[in-house]
Amino acid sequence: MRWEGLRDGGDDGGALFERAEVSAPRELGTGGAGLAAPPAGAIRAGDDGDAVAVEIRARSIINQMPASSGLPFQWTVNPYRGCSHACVYCFARRSHEYLDLDSGRDFDTKIMVKVNAGELLRKELAHPRWGGEPIAMGTNTDPYQRAEGRYRLMPEIITALRDFANPFSILTKGRLILRDISLIEQAAQVTDVSLAVSVGFLDEALWRSAEPGTPRPQSRLDVIRGFAHRGIECSVLMAPILPGLTDTPERIEETVAAIADSGASSVTPIVLHLRPGAREWYLAWLAREYPKLVPRYRDLYQRGAYVPKSYQDAVNAMVKEAARRYGLLGPGTDSDGHRNSRARRKREKSDTARPHTSEQPMLL
Repeated sequence: MRWEGLRDGGDDGGALFERAEVSAPRELGTGGAGLAAPPAGAIRAGDDGDAVAVEIRARSIINQMPASSGLPFQWTVNPYRGCSHACVYCFARRSHEYLDLDSGRDFDTKIMVKVNAGELLRKELAHPRWGGEPIAMGTNTDPYQRAEGRYRLMPEIITALRDFANPFSILTKGRLILRDISLIEQAAQVTDVSLAVSVGFLDEALWRSAEPGTPRPQSRLDVIRGFAHRGIECSVLMAPILPGLTDTPERIEETVAAIADSGASSVTPIVLHLRPGAREWYLAWLAREYPKLVPRYRDLYQRGAYVPKSYQDAVNAMVKEAARRYGLLGPGTDSDGHRNSRARRKREKSDTARPHTSEQPMLL
């Protein structure tokens, strides 16, 4: 693989870029997060076996999105590549092909861990050319997937963003974000912090099949309750809505009702889109689990990754009406769904002008 030289403990010869220095060993979690150490030798596409965490050292961590992306954010941080959530519809699957791995099982089981992410971020935030723009996390792979339980990259990342009063957003399906609630609360005292949890449906049989590595939907709603209890706003990205599976008025009603009951500040629906990489994996799953729906999907997605606007508008209208009935703010206008509500805490204007320098609290 072209990136083999980046592996922690490996030879730098032939690497795509220089290895970044790490000043001190990281304190790891006690569990293995369900991930084994990779076998000796090169990581090969399509290899069977246990899920593995491949430790690499990155050259940079703040990524600039291309202007053509059409996304409402310009800068992202992704401490992991690949995702053990194993969602069959994940649009980020194709990104594993850039690593010469496949977008199917390799994406689910070969997790790249950027072990120097926190230190790199602090260095880049301090660079004179960095202008303090908002940074989005969870836009590609989930920063609170299982590997985070062992590697604890997010406390370092959030602490750096807090210390530089740099605005950020997090989108996640992971319960582990509650571990960092005190840090997030501190950051929200000095800058804008936007939080969102992804909950597309409640059906547990569908969850086990389509999102097998994620916390159950009710557990994700408990994350929202945890933030609401602390007075921190958290919105919901109701995504993806799956045609023929979760798009009926009854399914939408029950999901929006549960989201409202959790204390969410708003809900934004997104209908499933099938980009290359995700498209093949999802449709293979659909043919196995719901073969009668295959003709409908061929019709809906015959022109590309997105369903027709008329279908999208109908689904959005159902969600908006249900949200109105349950007292939620209407669905947001941003396509990422987690820019609309901010985890704001009361703070003095003078606080926003200087970095927060208190010690990081010990996390249990």
